[in-house]
Amino acid sequence: MSPRGRPAGSGSRRTAAAAVALAAVALFTACAFAGPEPSPPPPPPAASPSATRPPGEPVTVVADLEAPWSLVQVATSVLISERDTGRIRELTAGGALRDVVTVEGIAHGGEGGLLGLAFDGDDGLYVYSTAADGNRVERYALEGAPGALRLTDPRIIVDALPRAGNHNAGRIAFGPDGLLYIPVGDAGDRDAAQDPSALNGKILRLEPDGAVPADNPTPGSPVYSLGHRNVQGLAWAEDGRLFASEFGQDTWDELNEIMPGGNYGWPVVEGEGGEDEGFVDPLQAWATGDASPSGIAVIGDRILIANLRGEVLRAVPLADLGSSEDFYAGAFGRLRDVFAGPGGSVWVLTNNTDGRGDPRDGDDRIIAIPPALLD
Repeated sequence: MSPRGRPAGSGSRRTAAAAVALAAVALFTACAFAGPEPSPPPPPPAASPSATRPPGEPVTVVADLEAPWSLVQVATSVLISERDTGRIRELTAGGALRDVVTVEGIAHGGEGGLLGLAFDGDDGLYVYSTAADGNRVERYALEGAPGALRLTDPRIIVDALPRAGNHNAGRIAFGPDGLLYIPVGDAGDRDAAQDPSALNGKILRLEPDGAVPADNPTPGSPVYSLGHRNVQGLAWAEDGRLFASEFGQDTWDELNEIMPGGNYGWPVVEGEGGEDEGFVDPLQAWATGDASPSGIAVIGDRILIANLRGEVLRAVPLADLGSSEDFYAGAFGRLRDVFAGPGGSVWVLTNNTDGRGDPRDGDDRIIAIPPALLD
């Protein structure tokens, strides 16, 4: 690894202008999802590269989203959260976009609002949002067929989580163990990230009904790991390893491998250098202006990281976690999330309308990147 985990020899790739929306809809329709949950594409068979990795250009799947935050696949549709409108929207396999529900009781402001979504693989959608008394996770009953999905009967799973104008975390995900993982930001209370009894600056691990699992690191505690500032992405490798992206303050943003009961050092240390004090060092650390890592996904043999300030899609090979490569630097602006799309494509979610970006015509959007363009 180069100093402080900066990617050695990182490069950026320029792209041609994105294809028009009609071309994107055609791509989406032809490559509709086959299952209820996203999964990495299988290894290509022994055939000519042109047969398995077709060339192409990035295309816009859908445009004119408003401060979108999270993507989750449900059957053949994709649900999208919008932070400031509070809407959950459905993108169908045919490319149509419809409103499903507007989440009630959201206290808007700063980085708060409607944030993460997680599908339980059955009939529940879990929603992370900011309310007047703190951040919360609700479960909605998911009803109807793709193209006409409905969300009803919201029920609180956990509430009164620490909130502030920023550092609200918000990404949620179900792990391969069927449990719900909930990053909670430090909400501006730095020291609380080191307090095992406080929920600030933690990753929580809960049963789907909100109960504390019996095998959590500390009996009776929802805390799975601590010493975090503002975790923004979660993803698992096929072997069960959990990775998380995290915003630093002024110096280093991080990619971490999350260990049960691990302490990641905030605010005592930012970036590397905490192992002598019993903290877990990051796999990589980047200068904050080059990163602000948000959503992540394990797709194939790489961890893909959407970066906000850095405006790049960063790829970290699972076989060499100390290296990385950058793609599409500045091409799409701020990137909030990354997602395993149909046909082996990679979808990225832009975030230029959140008050910190420079919106372009049609922002915000989902952009599909053919797999060959990440080689």
